Amino acid sequence: MRHLTYAAIFLLGALSLASVATSQTLERGKRPTDKIAADLNIPETVFVECFSDVMPDRNHNPSGAKQRANKAILLPCLQAENPEITNRLLDEVMDRYRPEGPMRRS
Repeated sequence: MRHLTYAAIFLLGALSLASVATSQTLERGKRPTDKIAADLNIPETVFVECFSDVMPDRNHNPSGAKQRANKAILLPCLQAENPEITNRLLDEVMDRYRPEGPMRRS
């Protein structure tokens, strides 16, 4: 019984750290996840989960290859929740809320 309790505590701690790491990633970019999710017509939790595997560029100036790699991760994940999300819609919504302004396209 004691081992089960320790396992549960460990699991809850790991989940909490994962949640904090995801939130910090989004906070660094100052993205309003609630508004982005609403504009994409998906739950905020889905956006946060899909975005957790994306690696934003620290200088806010990713190469075209980096942009495409991130989009290849993010778009299919979002479309699993809402198939009406297109590449164009995702770009429009993300540009609307990007703190540094619209992304250059390459």
